[in-house]
Amino acid sequence: MSFIRGVLLGSVALGSLSTVAVAATPSDVLTNYGDIAQAAFEDSLTTAKALQGAINTLVSEPTEENLQLARRAWVSARNPYQQTEVYRFGNAVVDDWEGKVNAWPLDEGLIDYVDGSYGSESEENPLYAANIIANAKVTVAGEEIDATEITPALLSEKLQEAGEVEANVATGYHAIEFLLWGQDLNGTGKGAGNRPATDFDTQNCTGGNCERRVDYLQAATKLLITDLEEMADAWNTGGAARKDLADKGEAGGIATILTGMGSLSYGELAGERMKLGLMLNDPEEEHDCFSDNTHMSHYNDVVGINNVFQGKYTRVDGSVVEGASLKDLLAKADSAVSAELEGKLNASVGTFTALKTRAETTESYDQMIGEGNTEGNAVVQAAIDSLIDQTTSIQRAVKVLKLEKVAFEGSDSLDDPSAVFE
Repeated sequence: MSFIRGVLLGSVALGSLSTVAVAATPSDVLTNYGDIAQAAFEDSLTTAKALQGAINTLVSEPTEENLQLARRAWVSARNPYQQTEVYRFGNAVVDDWEGKVNAWPLDEGLIDYVDGSYGSESEENPLYAANIIANAKVTVAGEEIDATEITPALLSEKLQEAGEVEANVATGYHAIEFLLWGQDLNGTGKGAGNRPATDFDTQNCTGGNCERRVDYLQAATKLLITDLEEMADAWNTGGAARKDLADKGEAGGIATILTGMGSLSYGELAGERMKLGLMLNDPEEEHDCFSDNTHMSHYNDVVGINNVFQGKYTRVDGSVVEGASLKDLLAKADSAVSAELEGKLNASVGTFTALKTRAETTESYDQMIGEGNTEGNAVVQAAIDSLIDQTTSIQRAVKVLKLEKVAFEGSDSLDDPSAVFE
């Protein structure tokens, strides 16, 4: 089965939604969809601030214990954020912003020291091993950049995607992840990155340039908070994301929900984040590759998809945001398709729970995708298959609701596997 790469285009018809009961009107569904986004981005901001606090503690007292606390805070911060990814694709406000905080994969040699096996140059990226932490000046497209002072502005305005190279990721969760863990040099073997706490100890420095490493870590974290504040504000009443959603009308808004669900399910998660790495048996293709947290990122993506269908989100403090749902709206149009999609989404949660459990008890995600690991490969493939299966039901929902011009993101790894090896 193939899904065409595309975006939400033009106006849409919504013939069957006029029969929906007051309890699940399109307007109410869209309001609750926005409320869930607001809550999830607020949780992302709250946990990012907790991460900042842990990093400040690490900087003031660079012990292994405090490094572990900072790492745990990073993992906790990822949970609510990954549940927001279903708001991408259909919502341009989110998609245009997302690269600031979650761009991957990255050429980590841009940021800091790397192992010799990484190499010193790349034909695709002149800044492949620029090492900003060690070098106060760097040349980008013939222009000398002054990096004497490492600030949020330097990272976001001068270094992020410098030279128009997407792998030059200087900001966001993954830049912070690399700084906290360092490179994972284990390939598909056991173990994550193992940066020592003394890399942040200006009095007993390892790795060189500890003051600048601290500056980079704190600047990147401050910038992450600023960026998350922007998106949390965008989903407040009257914010840019809410306004953009409202401007699409009820039909366009419902189509936006399904576009996000289908694109994340198929092209992004099943394809680019999972099938590609499995085909190549390449740990460099895993999402949280320094920390070995990939299983949780994938799991939370699936939870996020389920959240918007069910119209229910559990906040980090345990409170629940709940209201009119796409599930209810679809059930009014075709109860069988609604039940089918709910079953497929539940099945995906099940396969990703199994993947998560294996990562927590047996082997990490990068080991699962390793060449010759028949059992691990099968667990990952089962999760991929469940995503593909649920996407077929999301397509049926689009048809039942008579939504036109809705297209999901595709992936060569699913649609044209031979192209991956060209």
